[in-house]
Amino acid sequence: MRRVDRAEILDSDACSAAEVQAALSVIGQVNRRFGGVSTSQKLVEEAARSSGVTRLSMLEVAAASGEVPEIVRKNIAQNGITLDVTLLDIARSHLPRGNHSIVANALHLPFSDGSFDLVSCNLFAHHLTPEQLRQFVNEGLRVCRRAMLINDLVRHPVHLALVYASFPIMRSRVAWLDGLTSVRRAYTPEEIRKILGNRSSPASAKPQIFRHRLFRMGVTIWKSATAAC
Repeated sequence: MRRVDRAEILDSDACSAAEVQAALSVIGQVNRRFGGVSTSQKLVEEAARSSGVTRLSMLEVAAASGEVPEIVRKNIAQNGITLDVTLLDIARSHLPRGNHSIVANALHLPFSDGSFDLVSCNLFAHHLTPEQLRQFVNEGLRVCRRAMLINDLVRHPVHLALVYASFPIMRSRVAWLDGLTSVRRAYTPEEIRKILGNRSSPASAKPQIFRHRLFRMGVTIWKSATAAC
Protein backbone atom coordinates (compact mmCIF):
# COMPACT_ATOMS: atom_id res chain seq x y z
CA MET A 1 0.00 0.00 0.00
CA ARG A 2 1.60 3.21 -1.22
CA ARG A 3 1.89 6.19 1.12
CA VAL A 4 -0.30 9.15 0.12
CA ASP A 5 0.63 12.42 1.83
CA ARG A 6 -2.37 14.75 1.99
CA ALA A 7 -3.30 17.41 4.51
CA GLU A 8 -5.79 16.62 7.25
CA ILE A 9 -8.77 18.81 8.05
CA LEU A 10 -7.61 19.50 11.61
CA ASP A 11 -4.35 20.87 10.22
CA SER A 12 -6.27 23.68 8.51
CA ASP A 13 -8.91 26.28 9.36
CA ALA A 14 -11.52 24.37 7.39
CA CYS A 15 -13.75 23.47 10.32
CA SER A 16 -15.40 25.24 13.24
CA ALA A 17 -14.20 25.26 16.84
CA ALA A 18 -17.05 22.89 17.74
CA GLU A 19 -15.99 20.45 15.02
CA VAL A 20 -12.38 20.63 16.23
CA GLN A 21 -13.41 19.76 19.78
CA ALA A 22 -15.67 16.92 18.60
CA ALA A 23 -12.86 15.46 16.49
CA LEU A 24 -10.33 15.77 19.33
CA SER A 25 -12.80 13.96 21.60
CA VAL A 26 -12.98 11.03 19.18
CA ILE A 27 -9.19 10.97 18.82
CA GLY A 28 -8.97 10.81 22.60
CA GLN A 29 -11.22 7.75 22.64
CA VAL A 30 -9.10 6.10 19.95
CA ASN A 31 -5.97 6.72 22.01
CA ARG A 32 -7.54 5.30 25.17
CA ARG A 33 -9.17 2.24 23.61
CA PHE A 34 -6.98 1.30 20.67
CA GLY A 35 -3.38 1.35 21.80
CA GLY A 36 -2.41 5.00 21.90
CA VAL A 37 -2.03 5.31 25.65
CA SER A 38 -0.54 1.83 26.11
CA THR A 39 2.06 2.42 23.40
CA SER A 40 3.23 5.68 24.98
CA GLN A 41 3.24 4.11 28.44
CA LYS A 42 5.39 1.23 27.25
CA LEU A 43 7.85 3.68 25.68
CA VAL A 44 8.16 5.79 28.83
CA GLU A 45 8.43 2.82 31.17
CA GLU A 46 11.17 1.29 29.03
CA ALA A 47 13.04 4.61 28.99
CA ALA A 48 12.86 4.79 32.79
CA ARG A 49 13.93 1.17 33.21
CA SER A 50 16.82 1.42 30.78
CA SER A 51 17.98 4.71 32.30
CA GLY A 52 17.73 3.38 35.85
CA VAL A 53 15.77 6.39 37.10
CA THR A 54 12.39 6.93 38.76
CA ARG A 55 11.87 10.58 37.78
CA LEU A 56 11.79 11.92 34.24
CA SER A 57 10.94 15.23 32.59
CA MET A 58 9.22 14.97 29.21
CA LEU A 59 8.29 17.38 26.44
CA GLU A 60 5.16 16.19 24.62
CA VAL A 61 5.16 17.66 21.08
CA ALA A 62 1.94 18.20 19.11
CA ALA A 63 0.28 17.51 22.44
CA ALA A 64 -3.22 18.90 21.78
CA SER A 65 -5.20 18.38 25.02
CA GLY A 66 -2.31 16.48 26.58
CA GLU A 67 -4.61 13.62 27.59
CA VAL A 68 -2.26 10.79 26.58
CA PRO A 69 0.79 11.93 28.60
CA GLU A 70 -1.48 12.79 31.54
CA ILE A 71 -2.96 9.27 31.63
CA VAL A 72 0.53 7.80 31.27
CA ARG A 73 1.77 10.03 34.10
CA LYS A 74 -0.96 8.79 36.42
CA ASN A 75 -0.52 5.14 35.44
CA ILE A 76 3.23 4.98 35.94
CA ALA A 77 3.03 6.90 39.22
CA GLN A 78 1.47 3.73 40.63
CA ASN A 79 4.74 1.97 39.73
CA GLY A 80 6.88 4.56 41.50
CA ILE A 81 7.85 6.58 38.40
CA THR A 82 7.38 10.36 38.43
CA LEU A 83 6.83 12.01 35.04
CA ASP A 84 6.96 15.81 34.76
CA VAL A 85 5.24 16.76 31.49
CA THR A 86 5.45 19.95 29.42
CA LEU A 87 2.98 20.25 26.52
CA LEU A 88 3.80 21.89 23.19
CA ASP A 89 1.51 22.48 20.22
CA ILE A 90 1.44 24.84 17.27
CA ALA A 91 -2.14 25.95 18.11
CA ARG A 92 -3.10 27.54 21.42
CA SER A 93 -6.71 26.41 20.87
CA HIS A 94 -5.60 22.76 21.10
CA LEU A 95 -3.80 23.14 24.43
CA PRO A 96 -5.22 23.20 27.96
CA ARG A 97 -4.61 26.28 30.04
CA GLY A 98 -1.64 26.12 32.37
CA ASN A 99 1.95 27.03 32.99
CA HIS A 100 3.24 23.87 31.31
CA SER A 101 1.65 24.52 27.90
CA ILE A 102 3.74 26.16 25.18
CA VAL A 103 2.87 27.26 21.63
CA ALA A 104 5.74 26.63 19.21
CA ASN A 105 6.85 24.93 16.00
CA ALA A 106 7.96 21.32 16.45
CA LEU A 107 10.70 21.74 13.86
CA HIS A 108 12.24 24.64 15.78
CA LEU A 109 11.87 23.78 19.45
CA PRO A 110 12.38 26.89 21.64
CA PHE A 111 14.53 25.18 24.27
CA SER A 112 18.21 24.92 25.01
CA ASP A 113 20.15 21.70 24.52
CA GLY A 114 19.29 18.94 27.00
CA SER A 115 16.29 20.70 28.53
CA PHE A 116 14.27 17.50 29.06
CA ASP A 117 15.01 13.84 29.74
CA LEU A 118 12.58 12.76 27.01
CA VAL A 119 10.91 14.27 23.96
CA SER A 120 7.75 12.44 22.92
CA CYS A 121 4.99 12.65 20.32
CA ASN A 122 1.78 10.76 19.58
CA LEU A 123 0.10 10.69 16.16
CA PHE A 124 2.42 13.37 14.84
CA ALA A 125 5.16 11.68 12.81
CA HIS A 126 2.84 10.82 9.91
CA HIS A 127 2.10 14.55 9.45
CA LEU A 128 5.72 15.10 8.44
CA THR A 129 7.55 14.44 5.20
CA PRO A 130 10.65 12.23 5.50
CA GLU A 131 12.89 15.31 5.52
CA GLN A 132 10.75 17.04 8.13
CA LEU A 133 10.74 13.89 10.25
CA ARG A 134 14.54 13.79 10.19
CA GLN A 135 14.63 17.48 11.15
CA PHE A 136 12.15 16.91 13.97
CA VAL A 137 14.14 13.98 15.36
CA ASN A 138 17.35 16.00 15.23
CA GLU A 139 15.61 18.81 17.15
CA GLY A 140 14.21 16.33 19.65
CA LEU A 141 17.62 14.77 20.23
CA ARG A 142 19.11 18.20 20.71
CA VAL A 143 16.55 19.11 23.36
CA CYS A 144 16.52 15.77 25.20
CA ARG A 145 19.08 14.22 27.54
CA ARG A 146 18.09 10.57 27.21
CA ALA A 147 15.77 9.60 24.35
CA MET A 148 13.16 10.60 21.84
CA LEU A 149 9.91 8.61 21.75
CA ILE A 150 7.54 8.33 18.78
CA ASN A 151 4.09 6.74 18.96
CA ASP A 152 2.30 6.50 15.63
CA LEU A 153 0.09 4.54 13.27
CA VAL A 154 1.23 1.76 10.94
CA ARG A 155 0.01 2.02 7.35
CA HIS A 156 -1.70 -1.20 6.25
CA PRO A 157 -4.67 -2.10 3.98
CA VAL A 158 -6.49 -3.83 6.85
CA HIS A 159 -6.03 -0.75 9.02
CA LEU A 160 -7.58 1.41 6.30
CA ALA A 161 -10.50 -1.01 5.96
CA LEU A 162 -11.13 -0.87 9.71
CA VAL A 163 -11.29 2.93 9.65
CA TYR A 164 -13.70 2.84 6.69
CA ALA A 165 -15.91 0.40 8.62
CA SER A 166 -15.94 2.66 11.68
CA PHE A 167 -18.08 5.34 10.00
CA PRO A 168 -21.44 4.18 11.50
CA ILE A 169 -20.11 4.58 15.05
CA MET A 170 -18.08 7.74 14.52
CA ARG A 171 -19.51 10.84 16.18
CA SER A 172 -17.32 13.17 14.13
CA ARG A 173 -17.15 13.22 10.35
CA VAL A 174 -13.94 15.28 10.59
CA ALA A 175 -12.30 12.63 12.78
CA TRP A 176 -13.38 9.87 10.39
CA LEU A 177 -12.09 11.63 7.27
CA ASP A 178 -8.85 12.58 9.00
CA GLY A 179 -8.52 9.00 10.22
CA LEU A 180 -8.60 7.73 6.64
CA THR A 181 -6.04 10.36 5.62
CA SER A 182 -3.83 9.51 8.62
CA VAL A 183 -3.67 5.81 7.74
CA ARG A 184 -2.84 6.58 4.11
CA ARG A 185 -0.02 8.96 5.06
CA ALA A 186 1.32 6.88 7.97
CA TYR A 187 4.70 5.17 7.70
CA THR A 188 5.59 1.53 8.12
CA PRO A 189 8.25 0.49 10.67
CA GLU A 190 10.59 -0.33 7.80
CA GLU A 191 10.17 3.17 6.32
CA ILE A 192 10.79 4.80 9.71
CA ARG A 193 13.95 2.76 10.16
CA LYS A 194 15.21 3.79 6.71
CA ILE A 195 14.32 7.48 7.16
CA LEU A 196 15.95 7.78 10.56
CA GLY A 197 18.91 5.70 9.47
CA ASN A 198 19.63 8.37 6.86
CA ARG A 199 19.69 11.27 9.32
CA SER A 200 22.70 13.56 9.18
CA SER A 201 23.04 13.81 12.97
CA PRO A 202 25.43 11.28 14.60
CA ALA A 203 23.91 11.96 18.03
CA SER A 204 22.07 8.67 18.46
CA ALA A 205 22.05 4.95 17.85
CA LYS A 206 19.70 3.27 15.38
CA PRO A 207 16.02 3.54 16.34
CA GLN A 208 14.42 0.72 18.33
CA ILE A 209 10.97 -0.04 16.89
CA PHE A 210 8.21 -2.30 18.14
CA ARG A 211 4.75 -3.01 16.78
CA HIS A 212 1.85 -2.66 19.17
CA ARG A 213 -1.73 -3.85 18.91
CA LEU A 214 -4.17 -2.43 16.39
CA PHE A 215 -1.59 -1.05 13.98
CA ARG A 216 0.41 1.10 16.37
CA MET A 217 4.18 1.31 16.63
CA GLY A 218 6.55 2.70 19.19
CA VAL A 219 9.96 4.13 18.30
CA THR A 220 12.79 4.94 20.72
CA ILE A 221 15.80 6.90 19.52
CA TRP A 222 18.40 6.93 22.27
CA LYS A 223 20.74 9.85 22.64
CA SER A 224 24.29 8.56 22.54
CA ALA A 225 26.51 8.86 25.59
CA THR A 226 28.87 11.17 23.72
CA ALA A 227 26.05 13.55 22.84
CA ALA A 228 24.16 13.43 26.12
CA CYS A 229 24.10 16.52 28.31
